[in-house]
Amino acid sequence: MFAVRSVARLSTIARAAAIARPKAPVMAASAIRLSSTWANVPMGPPDAILGVTEAFKRDTDSRKMNLGVGAYRDDAGKPFVLSCVRKAEAQIMKDLLDKEYAGITGVPEFTKAAAILAYGAESAPLKEGRVAITQSISGTGALRIGGEFLARFFPSSKKIFVPTPTWGNHIPIFKDSGLEVVHYKYFDKKTNGLDFEGMVNDIKNAPKGSIVLLHACAHNPTGVDPSEAQWDELSKVVRDAGHFPFFDMAYQGFASGDINKDAYGVRKFVADGHQVALSQSFAKNMGLYGERTGSFSLVCASAEEKARVDSQIKIVVRPMYSNPPVNGARIVASVLSNPELYQEWLGEVKLMADRIITMRNQLKNHLVNDHKSKLNWDHITNQIGMFCYTGLTPEQVEKLKNEHHVYLTKDGRISVAGISSKNVAYLAQAIHDVTK
Repeated sequence: MFAVRSVARLSTIARAAAIARPKAPVMAASAIRLSSTWANVPMGPPDAILGVTEAFKRDTDSRKMNLGVGAYRDDAGKPFVLSCVRKAEAQIMKDLLDKEYAGITGVPEFTKAAAILAYGAESAPLKEGRVAITQSISGTGALRIGGEFLARFFPSSKKIFVPTPTWGNHIPIFKDSGLEVVHYKYFDKKTNGLDFEGMVNDIKNAPKGSIVLLHACAHNPTGVDPSEAQWDELSKVVRDAGHFPFFDMAYQGFASGDINKDAYGVRKFVADGHQVALSQSFAKNMGLYGERTGSFSLVCASAEEKARVDSQIKIVVRPMYSNPPVNGARIVASVLSNPELYQEWLGEVKLMADRIITMRNQLKNHLVNDHKSKLNWDHITNQIGMFCYTGLTPEQVEKLKNEHHVYLTKDGRISVAGISSKNVAYLAQAIHDVTK
């Protein structure tokens, strides 16, 4: 009993002492935040494509269309895995290959096959052993390797001229590599086609020895490509101006369905003596999006020069990611080196390209023939590849979203892969409604 009363008295004394003591100041939540290591990290802007997809997902209307996605879809709107890829994967599994590291520059069978695909089996630089090539983390990684290498070793300007517009990721990739990004004219908003005269003039007037980025085929985001005659002229213009061409080839075969036609620009420049840089991706033309399989290559003047360049490419790659993943490279190597799988791939890549071309034709026909649109829609079929610059204004894009549940980026770019035989008529009606 005494113990209980003693404890009670002690508790009373303690409470009194606590009341008598001055209270410690309560730290405001804002003060806690400001004391954080990351308090000054600003919120980054949202990704334009991701924002379109998120808005699409929130929409509950059954007619909704997502024309922002940058990946091929079949006519049912589903991701498409190539049959030749499935067969190559099955063979790889059957072979019980190990999971050892690849070399810094990747799987040799892959880089050899990728170089032949890009430059052609009869390419003089390949036959003479003067193409330095490394496997990369798809086309994005190839561009970054190229940007880093050029920032270190390109002997003259650190300026890289890119088309207006260009793939949005080109700009941060090259800036983060240490290059200065400058723009040259490319897209003509009046015709929804190529401003070839403006392009040529800007390239001619660029400081001598500049780096010029060129989309090899299926220009992203416009779908507007030079003709073969224009490629011939561009090769001469770039050579006469003393510039260095850097090709981004993300859609070989996927653009026209013909791997040789889509590589015309690259091969023409090489044949004319340019020591080109080249970024390759197998995301689109083999559907290997998540495998992140690509390559970066440089045409050199000799085998001895190639060896030196190759050594420095390894030094660039090593601290980035040490060495690339093997699975995607093994798939590509298997498809390109096996005659049966290679022929099957040629058929499948043409099938994908043809579906895109068919959707372009049907969309234009619905607008012109069914809706009697007074506008010129020739650019829909004149452009090529996955993306189409429709010429729609931001206001019309907003109307498409709000009134028709059709989602695309504000610049009017649509992914033609998001169109199918089931929704193309609805899309044409929606476009006509906002443009008439």
